[in-house]
Amino acid sequence: MKKKALILLVSIILSFSIKAQTLDDYLVIAAENNPGLKAAYAQYLAALERSKQPGLPDPQLQVGFFFKPMERFMGNQQADIQLMQMFPWFGMLSTQKDEANKMALSQYQLFLDEENQLLFQVKSTWYELFRLNEEIRISIENLKYLEKYERLALIKFQAATPNPSGSFSSNPGNSSSKPSQAGNSTGNAGMNSMGGKSTQSSAANSTGGGMTSGGMSNPGPGMSDVLQIRIEKNELENNITQLKANLEPLKIKFNQLLNREIQEEIKLAVVMEPASLELEKREILDSIWKNNPMLAMYDAEIAAYDLQAKMAKLDGRPMMGAGLTYMPFTSRLEDGMLMGGDDMFMPMVTMTLPIYRKKTQAKIKEADYLKEAAFHERQKTENLLAMEWATAIRDWEEAERKIQLYSEQTELVNQNLNLLVTAYSSSGQEFEEVLRAQQRLLDYQLRRINSINQQYQSLAMLEMLASSKF
Repeated sequence: MKKKALILLVSIILSFSIKAQTLDDYLVIAAENNPGLKAAYAQYLAALERSKQPGLPDPQLQVGFFFKPMERFMGNQQADIQLMQMFPWFGMLSTQKDEANKMALSQYQLFLDEENQLLFQVKSTWYELFRLNEEIRISIENLKYLEKYERLALIKFQAATPNPSGSFSSNPGNSSSKPSQAGNSTGNAGMNSMGGKSTQSSAANSTGGGMTSGGMSNPGPGMSDVLQIRIEKNELENNITQLKANLEPLKIKFNQLLNREIQEEIKLAVVMEPASLELEKREILDSIWKNNPMLAMYDAEIAAYDLQAKMAKLDGRPMMGAGLTYMPFTSRLEDGMLMGGDDMFMPMVTMTLPIYRKKTQAKIKEADYLKEAAFHERQKTENLLAMEWATAIRDWEEAERKIQLYSEQTELVNQNLNLLVTAYSSSGQEFEEVLRAQQRLLDYQLRRINSINQQYQSLAMLEMLASSKF
């Protein structure tokens, strides 16, 4: 029983944690699971291992054996064994380690840039998913309003449609007479189409039926309103279908960025209020120049090329070596007496002579040119970051203005729409204005959602450039 209760508690906690997932949770999942980011981190670890590789050259051991002992004064020499250790010039090993550490730091900054781009893609896709869901929700709400207007127009149409005896259902006192052409013209004078135009019934109605070949009454202006609504409904339903279809590739992209199953459920925010920036524009640019990992990467590369030039100079210095030679001897018989037999140990010192200076100078120049190239690449990147900052700030400010505009316009259109619906309910006129106002309301609502999305996209871009949250 306790086991079942524990399982139930764990399942409740897990279900709550799934429901409570936010964008920050998805960012953590992406950072932990994305294979591209894992590859970039593995490359950094590989570069870090290179900093452990500099060290003394391997010692050299030479062993020579004589198939026939060589006769010497000291006795018969059996072998010649040499052991030698070379030592680079002073400071060479520490310089190599520093250079490897700088290159590893450069690789780490590339990993950070990869992480920033991944997080930006996750944020951007998440905001797009929210935008599409909001557009679908708003479109469905507007579809419900159109259905409401359709019912209202049908009521108006039915109230103004003549009965089979020739009279209008709204005026049952005239049911004994058959409508003539003039009578139909008089009866239709008060019915308006969507553009406010009056229509006359055809002379064929004088036959007394007032019915079309399909059995329906002469539609008149009221039916025109109904048909216009249905046209708008069909277009809106098609747009909703297309928006739902657009969701699928975005869901797949989002789940693939997180390295999950493509059909994994995605939790989105219920509502997204307009964002805000606490820093001034220039402060954001300074933060970008200070924290962007690509600039830090070039700084690390410039420092590494300085160390490479230093290594080239040290490589042009002599290398010293110290070793030991061991020669084993055996006694030999000479004039009936054993002679020699003592082994010999001989210390040795060696030194390289770097007399070919061209290759040393070429290595130094190579490092200097690479440093100059990295310096110019840094300047180029700094300029590109400033341009991207300017574009993101422009988009942010544009979105901020549009959000305020569309919020105000939505409120005004709502008020105007309520007045138009009330007028149409009472008089049956201005129906085209009702539809036009409803379409304008939908347009402003969608534009506001797009502006909020644009604002968050700009914010995500600024956060990627500055490698920090605002």
